[in-house]
Amino acid sequence: MFDSLSNKFHDAFKNVTGKGKITESNIEETLKQVRTALLEADVNFKVVKEFVAKVKDQALGEKVIRGVNPGEQFTKIMHDELSALMGEEHEELKLDRPLNPILIVGLNGAGKTTFTGKLALYLKSKKKKDVYLIPADNFRPAAKDQLIVHAKNMQIDYFDSDLSMLPKDIVKAGMEEAKRLGKNVVLIDTAGRLQVDDELMGQLQDAKNVLDKPEVLLVADAMTGQEAVNVAKVFDEKIGLTGAVLSKMDSDARGGAALSIKYVTNVPIRFISVGEKMKELEPFHPDRLAKRILDMGDVVSLVEKAQETIDEKEAERVMKRLEKKQFTINDFISQMDQISKLGSMSSILKMIPGMGGMLRQVGDLSPAEDEMKKMRILINSMTIKERENHKLLNDSRIGRIAKGSGTTEKDVRDFIKKFEQMADMMINMMGMMKGGAMPNIPGMPAVPGFRQAQAGGKKKKSGKKGGQFGSKFFK
Repeated sequence: MFDSLSNKFHDAFKNVTGKGKITESNIEETLKQVRTALLEADVNFKVVKEFVAKVKDQALGEKVIRGVNPGEQFTKIMHDELSALMGEEHEELKLDRPLNPILIVGLNGAGKTTFTGKLALYLKSKKKKDVYLIPADNFRPAAKDQLIVHAKNMQIDYFDSDLSMLPKDIVKAGMEEAKRLGKNVVLIDTAGRLQVDDELMGQLQDAKNVLDKPEVLLVADAMTGQEAVNVAKVFDEKIGLTGAVLSKMDSDARGGAALSIKYVTNVPIRFISVGEKMKELEPFHPDRLAKRILDMGDVVSLVEKAQETIDEKEAERVMKRLEKKQFTINDFISQMDQISKLGSMSSILKMIPGMGGMLRQVGDLSPAEDEMKKMRILINSMTIKERENHKLLNDSRIGRIAKGSGTTEKDVRDFIKKFEQMADMMINMMGMMKGGAMPNIPGMPAVPGFRQAQAGGKKKKSGKKGGQFGSKFFK
């Protein structure tokens, strides 16, 4: 997501890194590269022009802090302006009434029906809402079947629409049923077209008029860049939008839609879809995305994802074993499973401050991920006792494991050696982190909020409930 833009910004910032101060001469080339990068990312020309002017004014103005590293200062200015460009902060859906309708609109192929399912799961699991789905797409009959499949898989109630009826009549009948059932939130999936037309807009306007102050969310394909912005502008003018949703963000390496849509339409981006699975929907946080683009990391999102996916009891069990200087292959597999729930290695590393630079040097991480898969196959060929005590792995057992996993005896021995090294490192890290410190690993960036480990450090008290993840892993 935005990899190309992030890399180009990184290259542009080299012009101010290491300088004594920011001057018009040494940022001119940087701003030129920033301008080019944004235009190549398909950001609206007027947006680029105003953005670059604001960054220049901030960089040369009184707000520049004397004595601060110019590179860091320029990055901070870029972050603030990028955040402002995308909307400053996340805007929650207004769902404070007994019955809250949400009308989902957009063109064909943007992913409306899939997003409707994702939003239903998000509201049910994260917001604890009693959700009801209304299929109102009478232009593409398969959309109803698709939405019903999502509803059944997620155990969410739905309205069995009669697609021979007009959309407004389907919506009216569905809302009456939702009210009778005592639902909190109603999601209405509507028809789309290959392009905007008067018939579509008329039907959507009629459906909106049936509802009482609904949220109206436009689903736009992020990969279409400026076209997504143009579509949002037309829908807002004809119907009136309360928010936009960018689908296929995991495939969009440019970012033109995300960086332009709020400025051009004044419609806030509410969510971004980051994968095909129903759970792969994220609230849109402009400040966090700006940090990711500028390689400042996104620790808050990483912690939130960890709190949602990591089994705290299992994590605590492994931590206690490490405190006792115990770590088995079974523990290793458990940790591999926990980490895999957070996403790919590259997506996790990009959320850690400064790790984007390392990724640019390392390049493709798929070989490392393939190696992890190979390890799993190898481990699956071990017995329970061998996983609990790898010291049992003699020549005979190693030969059996190699045959069973389709690897060589050398591969098995290499794994054992790597496992022992990692077990020692994990145990040493636990000893250092007991005092609330981060281990001083060469090449790793300092993480804000954690002091470097020192021998004999006193144990810190764990934080309040809001910092569960930190207290579990850094105590």
